[in-house]
Amino acid sequence: MKKILTLCFGFAILSSHAQKESVFKKDFTKPEATEVWEPKPKIVTPGMGTAPPSDAIVLFDGKSMDQWVMAKDESPSRWVLDKGVMTVKLGEGELQTKQKFGDCQLHVEFKIPADAKNSANRNNAGNSGVFLQERYEVQIFNSYQNETPLYANGQTGSIYKQVIPMANASSKPGEWDAFDIYYTAPRFRDNGSLEKPAFITLVHNGVLTLHHFEIHGTIQYIGIPKYELHDKASVRLQGHGSAVSFRNIWIREI
Repeated sequence: MKKILTLCFGFAILSSHAQKESVFKKDFTKPEATEVWEPKPKIVTPGMGTAPPSDAIVLFDGKSMDQWVMAKDESPSRWVLDKGVMTVKLGEGELQTKQKFGDCQLHVEFKIPADAKNSANRNNAGNSGVFLQERYEVQIFNSYQNETPLYANGQTGSIYKQVIPMANASSKPGEWDAFDIYYTAPRFRDNGSLEKPAFITLVHNGVLTLHHFEIHGTIQYIGIPKYELHDKASVRLQGHGSAVSFRNIWIREI
């Protein structure tokens, strides 16, 4: 056994030396010395118009809510499905995806009710949110032209109570908004401690509003965010006292 291990170790050293020698032998005065041909990127067909890319997982296409369950008990969705749109049913709570995700590109379109009040009391003020891995919330709230008297790190496009978006690109209540989210999940060591935090980039209605922001931890209404060990988890849509609507939701695992 020792002889086999010694031979394997020796082969690994020789292989490493061979790789280094092959680099040193390259003639870097020639263009082909810096050309890499493999592996080739996978082919992804972009979506035309509002269609998702060819490798996206469609979470809601306006026809069915089969990809979603109620977050509190994983029962079938009880939100309202009408004319290609799903809308929060007041008093029923949050939805979450059946499938679990980590690193991802997520597209979500949402509409705050046209009669949303400019109020910080959360009653019909468009209060909702998109939770990544069930823990990290991209806030939705009636923030059109900063009219709502709400703290800036709680308006649409914030990571709730962690960061103020770089711009307010909110549409009027009653009009559609779009989030394009680029998310890197946190990494944890074997002992459960945090190795790397989560990061998020957000494009809101075509405007870059968060740029590689380091998420501080789980969302806290009161207190300081903190990280807790977790694996892949669902995308959640918040139901929080306002009949916010959603459409055209898709995700790409990255």
